[in-house]
Amino acid sequence: MNLHALNVIEFPRTLALISERATSPLGGERVRELGPISDRAEIEREHARVAAVRSLISAEDPWHLHGVPDARAALTRLRVEGASLTAPDLLAVGSLLRSSRVTRESLKGERASTIVAAVLARQVGALLSNKSIEDAIERAIDEEGQIRDDASPALRKIRRELKGSQGELIKLLERTMAKLEPHQRVADMSVTVRNGRFVIPVRREAQGAVGGIVHDASQTGGTLFVEPPAAVEAGNRIRELQSEEIEEVERILAELTERVRPHRAELAGSLESLVVLDSLVARARYAIEFRCAPAELADSTEGFAIVQGRHPLLIAQGIDVIPFDLQMSGNERTLLISGPNTGGKTVLLKALGLFSALVQSGVPAPAEAGSRIAVFDNIYADVGDEQSILASLSTFSAHLKNLVEVLSSATAHSLVLIDELGSGTDPIEGAALGGAILEALTARGTLSIATTHLGALKELATQVDGVVNASLQFDPVALAPTYRLTKGVPGRSYGISIARRLKLPNDVLERAEQRIPSDERRVTALLAELEAREKALGASERETGEIAEDAKERARRVAERERHLTQREREVERASRQEARRYLLEARADVERTIRELKAASEQGEEAAREARKRVENLANEQGRELDRLGRDAETGATAKGEAEVSVGDFVEVDTLGGRIGRVLEVRDGDAIVAVGVMKLAVPRSSLRVSSPEAAAPEVAVAVRGDLPEVHVPSEIDLRGMRVGEVEDIIMQAVDAAVRADLKSIRIIHGKGTGALRERVAEMLRKESRRPHSRPRA
Repeated sequence: MNLHALNVIEFPRTLALISERATSPLGGERVRELGPISDRAEIEREHARVAAVRSLISAEDPWHLHGVPDARAALTRLRVEGASLTAPDLLAVGSLLRSSRVTRESLKGERASTIVAAVLARQVGALLSNKSIEDAIERAIDEEGQIRDDASPALRKIRRELKGSQGELIKLLERTMAKLEPHQRVADMSVTVRNGRFVIPVRREAQGAVGGIVHDASQTGGTLFVEPPAAVEAGNRIRELQSEEIEEVERILAELTERVRPHRAELAGSLESLVVLDSLVARARYAIEFRCAPAELADSTEGFAIVQGRHPLLIAQGIDVIPFDLQMSGNERTLLISGPNTGGKTVLLKALGLFSALVQSGVPAPAEAGSRIAVFDNIYADVGDEQSILASLSTFSAHLKNLVEVLSSATAHSLVLIDELGSGTDPIEGAALGGAILEALTARGTLSIATTHLGALKELATQVDGVVNASLQFDPVALAPTYRLTKGVPGRSYGISIARRLKLPNDVLERAEQRIPSDERRVTALLAELEAREKALGASERETGEIAEDAKERARRVAERERHLTQREREVERASRQEARRYLLEARADVERTIRELKAASEQGEEAAREARKRVENLANEQGRELDRLGRDAETGATAKGEAEVSVGDFVEVDTLGGRIGRVLEVRDGDAIVAVGVMKLAVPRSSLRVSSPEAAAPEVAVAVRGDLPEVHVPSEIDLRGMRVGEVEDIIMQAVDAAVRADLKSIRIIHGKGTGALRERVAEMLRKESRRPHSRPRA
């Protein structure tokens, strides 16, 4: 990829911004090393890995990378046979083993889904887990990179003896200092170490009195650091113990090194995987922070689409970025952007190139869902003032040098970015050169995006197929850029308008306007009219949208009010029916009292009682069914109006059958064939209401519901051992309960005996015309 173009679009600076999200210097370094690639399959794999890590770190229980220790020096030293690692090197190796193991376990557990595990399988599989070596290093080396005393029994013994010897020697030297005369002492004298030997400071004139070996002197020479004769032997022993300590430490380090050396390649693979994971973490954090939606990849010949694109460097600065939308179809190969200075043209130009460079490097672009990012084989850019005194290049020459490279190297799969095309020379010649360059690139199929102030270039869109105008809008009243991109309309430069605001003399401005060619003035006026109409149209669309939203809100409120009203009507009807049912049930008690009074009178009185009871039960059942219907209507949230929307297989209520549940077998125009029990009948669709399969199940509770609790109704009555006068109330109550519960049948056991009880039961049942079917049984 063209490094000059990447620098121009500030690609390295953007990578540096992303690298700040890494957890380690190695991860940040890997991010800064990213570069665009052209293999679409590899790009998609890289983005899948970023998406997998993004899902991990944004989960309710977020995943964290344990750490990425810099063990590169240790791994390099392991290549040298016989070379031992230092304690800090081994500490880094131990940290690498621990991080590798913990990371592997965290990505192998329940946290990682199957998809995540598959996407990151290569990185997870390379992580080494060797707890024995990890524990051995931890036992031998502390967090400061020092060998622990208990790294070996021999080292523990040596250090214990060394510590004791040093303590005894210090006490000996302190006693020697205490015996010195005042004129032999120095201020703040204490035992110190010079050249590895324990010494005491004395004045130069006291050397003869103290004796011993002089190991050092002060800068003035007035103080000598002396090892008294009594301390020489103890000092020698300390030196011997220190040598033994060094030998034991080297032995321990060599032993640990040899345990680690066979795993050097695996350790290098683990470090590489951790670095890659840290790079993915940095990119995933950036994608979350900058709201980067996954984008679809597109071939460069298919065009591209950016939805709500934002430049990441502007976002990082805390600027309120105005997003842009831009779509280029496959047959649109050149976009020519015009507009005033400081309008954002160069930023837009760089953002378009940066988005493709980022995506081709495995970094999501800061755009919304629905974006399609084109993949290019190379990016070329001619942006900014690149004049060079050393190279004897003027601004115009520097631009031409870049454009020569573009024309010689760009292909149909390349992206070309040109800022201020045709500038730096005579406007007529500049426009002619710029137009010829864009025409050549368009004919080649190269996707080119250029900015310009030259009016002649704006006419290129009407002369060359594949060239499209665009503009960044400017507020003509405030004379400030709006940074809003409009495709299909060229922009104005507003040079004279800005000069007028800056109080340039009116006569100069009038003369300047007269010097503008008439065709150019007409184009400018036309563009101004287009901008005014577009502004008015935008205001009209916003007003229409507000009216539509207001209408929707009004319709919602009306529907809500209607729903509340319907619910209130249903509640009033339910309350009325419950009240009516309560009155009927109270009347039932009066009927029962009357039955008891008339029971013995005659068969006519018993028949009248049975008819009265039946009428009351029918009324109560009717009210119960109406209450059930109201409950079902409340659950579905609507009442049936017109023809019911039913389909074959639906369970429905049939109004013409008193609300019985059936199943639709066939639909014919305005009728439906419904199976109810063993019957099949054609009924109008308007008499059907959609029900549920549960409602079709046989009812097993008491038919009279509402305020009464559900009770169990026995299907069998045992009258054995009772007298004829005792069974009448029992039989009638059982039959009443069975009717209310809608039982199919009940069984009455009366026994044999004299036969009187059987005859009375049979007589009562012959006169009972209601369900259920009662079967007397001996």
